[in-house]
Amino acid sequence: MTSTEDMMVCSRCHEGFEEREKLVNAGGQVWHQQCFVCAQCFRPFTKDAIFYEFEGRKYCEHDFHVLFAPCCVKCSEFIIGRVIKAMNANWCPNCFKCELCQDILTDKGFFKNAGRALCQPCNEKEKAAAIGKYVCFKCKAIIDEGAPLKYKNEAYHPYHFNCKNCGIELTSSAREIKGELYCLRCHDKMGIPICGACRRPIEERVVTALGKQWHVEHFVCAKCEKPFFGHKHYEKKGLAYCETHYHQLFGNVCFVCSKVIIGDTITALNKAWCPDHFACAYCETKMNEKSKFYDVDLKPCCKKCYDKFPVEFKKRLKKKYTQHMISAKSIFF
Repeated sequence: MTSTEDMMVCSRCHEGFEEREKLVNAGGQVWHQQCFVCAQCFRPFTKDAIFYEFEGRKYCEHDFHVLFAPCCVKCSEFIIGRVIKAMNANWCPNCFKCELCQDILTDKGFFKNAGRALCQPCNEKEKAAAIGKYVCFKCKAIIDEGAPLKYKNEAYHPYHFNCKNCGIELTSSAREIKGELYCLRCHDKMGIPICGACRRPIEERVVTALGKQWHVEHFVCAKCEKPFFGHKHYEKKGLAYCETHYHQLFGNVCFVCSKVIIGDTITALNKAWCPDHFACAYCETKMNEKSKFYDVDLKPCCKKCYDKFPVEFKKRLKKKYTQHMISAKSIFF
């Protein structure tokens, strides 16, 4: 070794080098190969390994990230390169998105709304919704005056559109037919029915009931709101009900079991019975709507039991009732 080499010492252990010993030279400093290690985990750097230097100390890639690199609040990965600092957190450029539409906000700016990062269009929609307004999908302005025009599930100022047929400027009453907008007058001339629920044109199957026309999926029970889809419905005071809820709300209650009667009902003596519960009040013999029976103190009595009553009792019944032998009435649903 030359005199200069005799003077060199390892930057870590401060020992000299053996003759012909391989050494590591980095940044003007030299190390024994076994001394050129990560300052955190003390593992030697492999050949061509990437290492990071901070405040004069060298670290392997993993330990440098753990100690000094920011972590993305969204994906929880270490951020290499550009770091977005927003909402009191660090973000990868591709992770910083609008919480509503998922549009990347990195180079667009953002608005803080209720603890959320939002793009400008979404922020305007949220502000409008808070005061019961809509934001025009075309001009992005709040629709302050009048009702919005709903087109393809979005809200617009009506004046952005003209009638496909006559060209007149549209209002919120415009109708959409097969992707085209028409004024109410032109639409009515086309003879297309309007749904009684959503007030939109019916272009496919039409249900006619309650004096109106409906989309199949919009003609529903007034109680459970389930569509009838062609099944039987019951009408009451201008509303439609499925069989179950019609009987629950307006149906008869069985005189015997006190339950709502769903299905066939037998009525007699101002009372109602389930078909299986209609029987003689004295011998419990089952009867039906064709059976003849006597009214005995407002209870049905079969002829066999009636004949067993004393004569005096029967005379009192004759004075009390003008008609004795009656029939039940059956109601079928």
